[in-house]
Amino acid sequence: MRGTTFTETMLGTVRLDTGPLRRIRLDLRAEADELVRPHRTTRARLTGRTRISGLADDLHTTGELEISPLARRRIRYRLSFTADGRQLTLDGWKSVTPRHPVKSMTVLPFTLYEDGAHVGQGTLRFPVATQLVPFLLGFRFPRREDPARYLAPRSDGSPGRTEVWYTTLTDPATGTGVWLHHELVTPTDGSAPFAHGWAATYPPEGKPRHVRFGPARWDSPADGFTAAGVTATPGRLTGSAGDFHWDLTEQPLAAPLFTFPRWSWKRPLLPAAHMLPAARASYDGTFHDGERTLTLRAAPGASARIHGHGNARRWAWLHADLGDGAVLEVIAAVSTRPALRRLPPLVFLRLRHRDRFWPRRAERSAIGLLGLGRFRARIGLPQWTVTGRTLLRRLRVEVTQPADRTLTLDYRDPDGASAVCHNSETADVDVLLERWWGHWRTEATWTLHGTAHAEVGDR
Repeated sequence: MRGTTFTETMLGTVRLDTGPLRRIRLDLRAEADELVRPHRTTRARLTGRTRISGLADDLHTTGELEISPLARRRIRYRLSFTADGRQLTLDGWKSVTPRHPVKSMTVLPFTLYEDGAHVGQGTLRFPVATQLVPFLLGFRFPRREDPARYLAPRSDGSPGRTEVWYTTLTDPATGTGVWLHHELVTPTDGSAPFAHGWAATYPPEGKPRHVRFGPARWDSPADGFTAAGVTATPGRLTGSAGDFHWDLTEQPLAAPLFTFPRWSWKRPLLPAAHMLPAARASYDGTFHDGERTLTLRAAPGASARIHGHGNARRWAWLHADLGDGAVLEVIAAVSTRPALRRLPPLVFLRLRHRDRFWPRRAERSAIGLLGLGRFRARIGLPQWTVTGRTLLRRLRVEVTQPADRTLTLDYRDPDGASAVCHNSETADVDVLLERWWGHWRTEATWTLHGTAHAEVGDR
């Protein structure tokens, strides 16, 4: 099934409470799970940025859009954002009329609410002269998949397998990183499968805290992970372990992202496969780590899946929400298999930028193409890097995992071999994307301080 995505910018004025008139700007991205048809009502998810002069610059605005220009003669916007520490809701609609089609489709009167009470009002306008062409060219019609289908367990009980459900996110209010790891292991010796995992928080100040749960009996749930009082199922993450407890809802915000080739998830021919049911997601709820309680609202992050024979001999991982719908996922790993473990790390890298994935195929970064070398990784701590290029683009990624913001945990493979990971959900990253126009020119740069999710593992 095809969906619809597009971006829209609106400018205007707003008066909050009895304060002065202020300028407001919305830069929004809409994603619908179906094709927009004017004669029908289509609902879409909204994400983006809200700016109010002197009050707000919220990069994590979320909401919903009702597109019904003929059926109900309106296009309704409902958004949530933070302004001056207050959680506000914008509610308004364009009233579509045949007599004034341009004006009615481009003017959005709105009201602001706080906890249901009226606190302001204003008007936004779509600037036709400067934004119409980018608006029309920005329409995309991606193929839609249900993220829930990728959460179902893949294990058939075969010995020597590891299956992982994990979630990482950042609380936008406090800057705290959160990591939830759920794992199913079927030991090589044929003993009964067992489930275990851990939860961790990474405050911007202070050391990370974590708690483990399991090992526990695996009950073979049909829709995700359920064991030891912990669940990771479509749209919901709940659990309690030690003095940690959490209850989160998950809202997918983007299409699935296959870090490894898509076929490797369907056919387990590689030592392991990795994918994200949604390249970006938003989280709401509460998370308590024994010292503090986080109240999450539209926290950006993602859940991911791993299925394979165990951990790599050496690896590095990065998930970076770069803003404006862009996301970078990197895995660099050295296999434990005898024929592969002497090779330098293979890099699987996917950048989602401007509604497109680069490189187009996941294999490209690992094996090279048309005489161009594959991507390269230099794995270490506290810094590691990935570099590479295709015919017309090249990329450099520099990741920093400060020691005081990194948690070290041990793993066990299905055969009992041990591994160690060094994980930070408050890492720093610098990304440089360049394009060839007779010479290399900067296409985009991103810098994240304390909001990148990264890991280095070894034996």
